Amino acid sequence: MEKVILVGLDLDDHADFDHSMEELEELAAACDMEVAGVTTQKMPSVNKAFYIGTGKVEQVRQLAEESGAGLVIFDNALSPMQLRNLQQELGMAVMDRTTLILEIFSKRARTREAKLQVETASLQYMLPRLVGLHDALSRQGGASGSMSNKGAGEKKLELDRRHIEARLATLRRELAQVEKDKETQRKHRLKSAIPLVSLVGYTNAGKSSVMNALIEHYAGVEEKKVLEKDMLFATLETTVRKMEGEGGKDFLLSDTVGFINQLPHNLVKAFRSTLEEVKNADLLLQVIDYSDPYYREHMEVTKQTLEELGAGQIPVIRVFNKMDLKAEENPEAEYPRIIEGNIFMAAGKGIGIEELAALIENALFGSRKEYELMIPYEAGGIFSRLQEQTEVIAYEYRENGIYVKAALNDELAGRYTGFKI
Repeated sequence: MEKVILVGLDLDDHADFDHSMEELEELAAACDMEVAGVTTQKMPSVNKAFYIGTGKVEQVRQLAEESGAGLVIFDNALSPMQLRNLQQELGMAVMDRTTLILEIFSKRARTREAKLQVETASLQYMLPRLVGLHDALSRQGGASGSMSNKGAGEKKLELDRRHIEARLATLRRELAQVEKDKETQRKHRLKSAIPLVSLVGYTNAGKSSVMNALIEHYAGVEEKKVLEKDMLFATLETTVRKMEGEGGKDFLLSDTVGFINQLPHNLVKAFRSTLEEVKNADLLLQVIDYSDPYYREHMEVTKQTLEELGAGQIPVIRVFNKMDLKAEENPEAEYPRIIEGNIFMAAGKGIGIEELAALIENALFGSRKEYELMIPYEAGGIFSRLQEQTEVIAYEYRENGIYVKAALNDELAGRYTGFKI
């Protein structure tokens, strides 16, 4: 396990600084790194050349040598110049928060789409930082602009840029095709008229635990469950499962990558097609780790990310999860309980799942009304779809077609208005 030193810069006693450093430690652990030391500095502004003060740079170098660490990680994005200068002064590899998150995503990516997205984000972030990466190479040569007159390092940089830009062009084409295929799947789901519920929230809030608990409640099929781990970014890919409720109250449940403060812009851009799945949802389940002292800040990050994705207007049920951990601090904490349409529960213990399922079904199907329809025999496929989409209360084969009494929501009622009696 690689030993690392974490470095943080506290600007004007920022309220979230301690939380940010704790989160950096968790990110390092998620990347299978051993934190050998943590050092911080308070400054009114960032040092343009080194991010931290020059004296602090020397302290970091000594701390790394004493602890046997071979990598230094900074709790913010470093400029290309800062990266180059720090590597020169420290004499070892330097990484920033963005690069660390990209590294985690690279390790966790499993599907073709996720791998393409991570590689795209990584190359976009690497491109302006090539100088720092190749600083050890010689940089001698003339200034005429000819490749033949450039030093070995400069030639390498130019070749690398060309290689990266060519690779990015290829990745964009492949991602465009993947997005086209996903759009076809989305249109197919919309045609089915089965509502979509999306799990959203800060990373490691317990979204996968909630999803598995709902799968257990609706299906009890172990194979359908998703990876559940107490770790940042345990899940990257979008997972969709069908929940089969009684009386035709079926819905699709999706889980995707969690949000985090300072989520790299390139990563948001690369994962936009994955994250934008939430835009097509009829209902969001915002999962919140209620035991985390920073849960309010996590809720704000989730809110801002949803607004950025254009999903801020979708109805939300807030799921205050991990109440069992909260109860350890406060034994009188009551759960499960529902307050103003939001639920306090413990998905990992299976507590509050029935209540959550009832909230979901009420939000999706509560506005259903009974309608009488007459479906011609030549349109018999519509009757089959109705049975999949909603609760068919009664039906009868008559001379002029299939008489159906069904509970329809407003969308379905509008879709089948031509068959109403």
